[in-house]
Amino acid sequence: MYIEELVIISVIFLGIYAYRNYKGQNVGKFITKQIQEIYDRYAPYSFKMVREKTKELGQEYTPRQYMVQVIALTVFTGVVTYLYFYNLVICIIYIAVVIMFVPYLSYLRCKRIYSEFLFEQIQVYTSNVIMEFATTQSFVKALEGVRNSGILEDPVKKDVDHMIELAYQNGSIDESLEYMSGLYPYYIVKNMHQLFLQITKEGARNSADSLDNMQLDIDMLVESVYRDRIERASFHKSFLQFGIMLYLMVMLVQYLLGRETYLILLDRWYIKLLLHGTLIINTYFLLKGEKYYNENVGAE
Repeated sequence: MYIEELVIISVIFLGIYAYRNYKGQNVGKFITKQIQEIYDRYAPYSFKMVREKTKELGQEYTPRQYMVQVIALTVFTGVVTYLYFYNLVICIIYIAVVIMFVPYLSYLRCKRIYSEFLFEQIQVYTSNVIMEFATTQSFVKALEGVRNSGILEDPVKKDVDHMIELAYQNGSIDESLEYMSGLYPYYIVKNMHQLFLQITKEGARNSADSLDNMQLDIDMLVESVYRDRIERASFHKSFLQFGIMLYLMVMLVQYLLGRETYLILLDRWYIKLLLHGTLIINTYFLLKGEKYYNENVGAE
């Protein structure tokens, strides 16, 4: 108990120290600012990129929402770990570890939003290039028409600009198509580019039918992707509920055994090891589910 009391006193002391040194400021805002600076300094480039686009789309969490997320995770972790071990030191250690996963959860969420945005842009790119090509019968002119229409946003717009530059530099569309197909691993992109190569190099007596079929393929893919998005959201909600119930199974165990018997069992090292393993495996299970939910949309 001496160690637990020492930890509690240390936490209270740090809270008083922060209040005394930053009196006149909002302590919550100060903490959020410090955490934000650490994230910006050490976060990977990919996280910074997708988060910046998420901000542009207006879907990034506010500092208040992040603080609510941290508080919710802290409270839930504290309650669960205390019910498992009845030890404040272990609770605080688990809380610190769980809070370290907040940037990863934020990255997964931003990555999903960015992936959804990219897919919508690719949908716009492929559909409009096909329509422009049906009119101009020139792939480069079709690209220029889509770019000049203002319907594309970065980074797809910049990549289309580069495709046009490559086409004029090389006098062919081969490198342009290879460049775009490598950047965006969507099968509609590869199929559309393959169709244009076939039309350009081999010729086609009735390219209109081929383009119409390609447009139908795009529409079918878009429909399936949006249906999959709805199904994923429904699965995600049920998955989280199931994961939370797994954490709270310890309450059922204590009810069946009795609290006194459970506390006696906690004195045995292998029971503690089993409980730690249960928490870690369940957390890994939830993180894998979060990763699946936020995987790339529409990509191979």
